[in-house]
Amino acid sequence: MSTPNTNIPSGQDTLPYHVPVMADQCLAGLDIKKDGTYIDVTFGGGGHSRAILEKLGNGKLIAFDQDPDAYENAREFLDDPRFLFIQANFRYLKRYLKIHRIDPVDGILADLGVSSHQIDDPRRGFSTRFDAALDMRMDASHGEATAWDVVNTYSAEQLQHVLGHYGEVHNARTLATAIYASRHNAPVNTARELTDILKRFAPRFKEFKYYAQVFQAIRIEVNKELEALEDFLRQTPDVLKPHGRLVVMSYHSLEDRLVKNFIQKGDFSGEPEKDFYGNVIKPFNALTRKPVEAGEAEIAGNPRARSAKLRIAERIAE
Repeated sequence: MSTPNTNIPSGQDTLPYHVPVMADQCLAGLDIKKDGTYIDVTFGGGGHSRAILEKLGNGKLIAFDQDPDAYENAREFLDDPRFLFIQANFRYLKRYLKIHRIDPVDGILADLGVSSHQIDDPRRGFSTRFDAALDMRMDASHGEATAWDVVNTYSAEQLQHVLGHYGEVHNARTLATAIYASRHNAPVNTARELTDILKRFAPRFKEFKYYAQVFQAIRIEVNKELEALEDFLRQTPDVLKPHGRLVVMSYHSLEDRLVKNFIQKGDFSGEPEKDFYGNVIKPFNALTRKPVEAGEAEIAGNPRARSAKLRIAERIAE
């Protein structure tokens, strides 16, 4: 999941998918030691992993990604004794580190954007550009529910929740009702058929943004992305050494809010836990008061960077 694409209109995504967003800022945030151990939990096209390996001496890099295509991208690194690839969702971080007997590490990087090779693969159904089957699974080899199931089996109320909460679609109720009514005439089988429904409700001159919001919402629901992110973040304090770095790059407000709250409060919502003296009990110190954003030059060369927000934290020594 290395680079995002969901907010970019058709025809703008022409860069190789392995171009990493804010690579220099990510490396600076990790504060890489040549003999350290680091984890890239979203390998994707391998751009960030390549940059980390270039900085390492005799250290170690562990990469996670659930997408079978990512394993193909990782082949060029497999002969490097410093590199280990684990084909799994990052929500199972501690489980696989225990299996491989990996001790607490010096840094963790998570780039939460969708890999553009996933967007560009017509078979995956992530993009409005292709008349593809509605799939949207990050790991298409597993039998979990697909986008087709969400669109064609969810109630109108469930669809409204998905569209409104995950896509922040302003007319979520109206659109959900329209999708629910349309599928009773015939199932909505492809991305093109879904887009044909969306056209009637998209704001003028903002059609592509509207489509992206809807597709984002369905994709998040299919892959349970926010639940996976919460599971991952909860495990990071146990996985990092004292003073180890957590570097997370997100691309929409829902993700960024979870990351921000966890770093600042040690929780995702509600009141943070406090000690007897009123101090917040949390595992991290935020090293970035506000999220780091890409500069104009990078955005001009790589539009995927436009919505990226990077947060950096350090594990508090107990």
